[in-house]
Amino acid sequence: MIRSLAFATIVSIGPASAKLPNIVIIYADDLGFGDLSCYNPKSAYKTPRLDKMAAEGIRFTDAHSPSTICSPSRYGLFSGQQIYRSTGRGGGAFEGPGGPSYLKPGTLTLGGMLQEKGYRTGVFGKWHVGLSWVDNEGKRLGGGFKNSLLIDYEKSTPLIDGPNERGFDESFVTPNCPTTDPLYCYIENGMVPVPANKRYNPQNTPNPGGKWRWDNDAGWVAPGYEFVNADLLFYEKTKNFIMKHRKETPEKPFFTVFSTQIAHAPVLPAEEFRGATKGGPRGDFVFELDALTGRVLDLLKELKIDDETLVLFNADNGAETVHVDWMRQDHDHDASGGWRGMKRDGWEGGHRVPFIARWPGRIPKGQVSKQMTNTTDIMATIASLVGYELPDDAATDSFDMLPVMIGRQAVKNSVRPHLLTQSFRGEFQIRKENWKYLDHKGSGGNGYEKGNLKKFSLKEKEPEAPGQLYNLTTDPGETTNLYFKEETIRLEMQKLLKRLKESGRSAPLGREPIGMAGIPKVK
Repeated sequence: MIRSLAFATIVSIGPASAKLPNIVIIYADDLGFGDLSCYNPKSAYKTPRLDKMAAEGIRFTDAHSPSTICSPSRYGLFSGQQIYRSTGRGGGAFEGPGGPSYLKPGTLTLGGMLQEKGYRTGVFGKWHVGLSWVDNEGKRLGGGFKNSLLIDYEKSTPLIDGPNERGFDESFVTPNCPTTDPLYCYIENGMVPVPANKRYNPQNTPNPGGKWRWDNDAGWVAPGYEFVNADLLFYEKTKNFIMKHRKETPEKPFFTVFSTQIAHAPVLPAEEFRGATKGGPRGDFVFELDALTGRVLDLLKELKIDDETLVLFNADNGAETVHVDWMRQDHDHDASGGWRGMKRDGWEGGHRVPFIARWPGRIPKGQVSKQMTNTTDIMATIASLVGYELPDDAATDSFDMLPVMIGRQAVKNSVRPHLLTQSFRGEFQIRKENWKYLDHKGSGGNGYEKGNLKKFSLKEKEPEAPGQLYNLTTDPGETTNLYFKEETIRLEMQKLLKRLKESGRSAPLGREPIGMAGIPKVK
C-alpha cells in the first residue's frame, strides 16, 4: 500500500546497530521521468522489479539531475557539486580521449569519502567524467575521433585521473559512452587490457534494426569489445565485486556504482530481452535495465545482506530527443512523463528523473515523496548515514535527504529551499518552491525551430523576454512565461541565483551527520 511520507511508521526496537551498511547505486543513462511504470501508469511496458523496489522503499517524484547531459551529471553524483564549480560554466560531454577529468585532484569524491570510512569501493560501467590520454610524445590529447588515433596506451596507463585515482579501489569502465563515442575499449583498474586498434563499422553491430541504431558512431574498437551485451558485462563485474568482497573482507562494508548504458542511444537490447515487451526495442531495453536491477536485488538476498544494504536508483538526465519522439509515435509512450522538454533542455523533461531508495528495515516501505531533490544530494545523504562530517569546501551543492528517507521529515517541511540545474549549454535553471526561473531563452539545449522537434515547439508568449519564469503548480507544462508579469518574483529569483553562483555553494554550512545510531529500525 502506497502512503505519504508523513505517515511512515517508525518502530524503535532498541539502539540501532553501529554497523555501516553496504551501498549500491544503480545509475541509469538517458532515462526519462516517464520510462518506469511506477512513474507512468500509461507506460507502454512494465518495469516490475523497479516498481517493486519503489514499493519496498521510497520513490521521489520531484527528483532532478544536476545537468541535462551525461558528463556534468556524473560529476554531480561523484562530487555533490554542480559542474560550474569545476569548470566555471557548463560542461559538455567528453568525447574520444577527452580529459582531463572534471574531478580535479583534491576534490572529495563519494568514493574517496567512503574509503575514509573503511569501505571497499568499486565502479563498473560508463565513466564519462573525463580521462587523460597522451600521444607517443607524452602530450595530453583533447577529445574527438582524430585524437583517438594518436593514443599511446603504454604512456597513458596507468591512468592519472581515472576512477582508481578518484576514490575507487576497483573499476571496470568505458572511457565515455560505451556504444556511442568513437573510443571503444575497457579500462580495468587504470589499465587498458586490449587497446582500441581496429576500425569499427557500426553497420556490423547486431541490433533490432532500422532507426534504433542511431548514434552508434564509427571509430576505433578493441578486439572482443561488447556492444549489444555491454550492460550484461557491467552487471557481471558488479556481481563479482560484491561476491569477492563478501568472501574476502566480510567485516568491511562495500560501495559500488553500477553505471549502465541503458537507455542511451543506440538501442541495443541483449538477445534474451528482445521482444520482451510491447514497447518495441526501447521498451525491451528499459526492461533489460529493470531485470538487471532485479538481479542486483536478488544477489543481495542470496548473500543474506539484503537488510544490510542501501540501494539507490537514479538517472543522469531525461530521455533522448528521438527516443521521446519515436516512442510517442510508435507506442503512445511518453518518456518525459508529461513534462515539457527532453535531454539537453532546461525544461523539466530534461532533468526531472526517477529516484528510488530501498533499505529493508531502515527505510519505511511504500513512501512517495514530493521532496525536491537533486542527484548531488546523494553525497550529503550518504555522508549523514555513515557519520562523515563534510568539510565546508566539499559537496557544496549537496543536501542531506536521509531524514526524508527514514521518515523523519514531514512532507510539508522542505529540506531544499532551492534547486539548481544546468542545461546542455551550461545555462542555469533555479527552483524555489513552485517557482522556476530559467536564466536563458528557449530550451537551453535542443533547437525546436526545425526538424523532428518542431512538432513539439510552443508559441512563445513573451518573445522579448531574455529569460523564463514559470509557476509549476499552475503551469507544470511551462507554457506561460511570467517573466514580465511577475517582476517581483523574477527579481528575487535572479538575486538568489546570483548569490548561489558567487558564494561557491548552495548547500548549508555545518551539516551534521545523523549516523547509524540515529536511524531506527522500522516494520
